[in-house]
Amino acid sequence: MTKLIVTGVDDSETAAAAAAKAAEIAAAFGGRLHILSAYGDLDAETINIGTDEILVSNEQEAEQTVHQVLATLRAAHPDLEITSAAAEGRPGDALVKAAEALNADLIVLGNKRVQGIARVLGSIARDVAAHAPCDVYIAHTHQR
Repeated sequence: MTKLIVTGVDDSETAAAAAAKAAEIAAAFGGRLHILSAYGDLDAETINIGTDEILVSNEQEAEQTVHQVLATLRAAHPDLEITSAAAEGRPGDALVKAAEALNADLIVLGNKRVQGIARVLGSIARDVAAHAPCDVYIAHTHQR
């Protein structure tokens, strides 16, 4: 039985579609969902506006992204237990680490169309599949 599903999101439509599929699977099996947004190496900048200082970071952007997806999924699946987090690191590494730490049963990823040199070097999905501590589901998320 699938009890905990982990999925990763960024600001792309394909990631949102994969998260929606992950929520459907979790709801169908009476499981839980954990949404993760990776932000690479921490990068922050202080912006001065008049006498105010505002700290802006890629971690905050990742948190905003994951909270937007979380709100959408909670509206669609009000009975589903969903948690979320922003994580430092590359997306594939962050997903594998989260799956290990949470003892996940399944990682759900989108199949964002990869072209050019990235296809030769590998995609996030290939990286996750090679290192995941659990099953990996690749959701069909791009239009042909």
